[in-house]
Amino acid sequence: MDVSDECKQKFLEHIAKSNCRFIIFKIENQEAVVEKLGIPDEAYVDFTASQPASERRITIFNFDFTTDQNFQKSNFFFSVHGRDKVVYASSEDRFKSQLDGIQVELQATDSSEMSLDIVKGRTL
Repeated sequence: MDVSDECKQKFLEHIAKSNCRFIIFKIENQEAVVEKLGIPDEAYVDFTASQPASERRITIFNFDFTTDQNFQKSNFFFSVHGRDKVVYASSEDRFKSQLDGIQVELQATDSSEMSLDIVKGRTL
């Protein structure tokens, strides 16, 4: 699988400018492409609602949180969500290797495995 230049560019913009809350990628014709960009003020619930329940997607989410020491921080979550594992399983590592700056990885078969409590637990 190839990762399109558009995917790489949107990810770099996401890290450098925080111009979107999340990016949802899908695979079309053996290439990862951008399916949706979440606007900066969208919440985690908007992110999870934007993903199809029955189709696998690769996503990046910018999760803002406050540490125990009361510092504001952000982590970039890489997640693979959905049931269609065949195409995506062989592509995930290659995809991640081309996106420098991912801090946390989360695998999920359905939305219950991507709950906000699980994300917070992986961050704190």
